[in-house]
Amino acid sequence: MSYQNILVPVDGSQISFSAVKHAAEIAKVFNSKLTLISLVAEDPFTDSDFYYNYSSAIMKEYFVQATANAQKALKEADEIAKAVGVNAETRVVEGLVSAEGVIKTAKDLNADVIVMGSHGRKGFQKLLLGSFATDVLRHTELPVLVVKA
Repeated sequence: MSYQNILVPVDGSQISFSAVKHAAEIAKVFNSKLTLISLVAEDPFTDSDFYYNYSSAIMKEYFVQATANAQKALKEADEIAKAVGVNAETRVVEGLVSAEGVIKTAKDLNADVIVMGSHGRKGFQKLLLGSFATDVLRHTELPVLVVKA
């Protein structure tokens, strides 16, 4: 099977950068399009009532910093892809920082595979933090290549 459009969510972690390297190597072999995304929550306090009096200042500061962090991670990820010999498209995606955000973006971009890192959490850590990769696997029909730490 040949992949034409590979999507890689990047969060700035070393494992996400490892996923970028794997995806770039696949893209090089298949001459595929490689898209690197970083998700930024539009409103991280959606279910909170405490911030309404301060929302504009808090949200502006959060959003500016979150977007800068996402752009920095994408720049580093793009350099990894270039080192492999692949030009990637990068995109900050505003919306949900969730499996649904990745899956929606994959559909919007007509990706035919998602490559992502997994931190390999186990036990209590996995119970507390969950598994982003597992959520994507459960809710998409696309093939997902999980790169483990």
